[in-house]
Amino acid sequence: MKKYAFLLMGDSFVPEQHTAEFGTGIKTCIYTVRNKQEAREKVIQLKDEGFGAIELCGAFGRDFALELIGLTNGELPIGYCVNEPEQDHLFAEFFNNQSKSSASKR
Repeated sequence: MKKYAFLLMGDSFVPEQHTAEFGTGIKTCIYTVRNKQEAREKVIQLKDEGFGAIELCGAFGRDFALELIGLTNGELPIGYCVNEPEQDHLFAEFFNNQSKSSASKR
């Protein structure tokens, strides 16, 4: 069976808990990492486990996505999500508010 992964990166994730898996002919997994080092390790793990493609959330950015592609010697297709620069302030506002509201709930 083909396997595909989507990686989300954020320091508030608990990778052991924040995952999802489903399949409709292709096994699709959503994994979380807290930082770049965890992301590097996860990408190598996924490659070793036979995943055929990885998509990265926007937190990774182009430069880090290219680093991860290099880490796999370009043998694994790795895409990354982007947004239009005109909306950067909206994303910043949303994620800054999310962090503040999460902190206030603790």
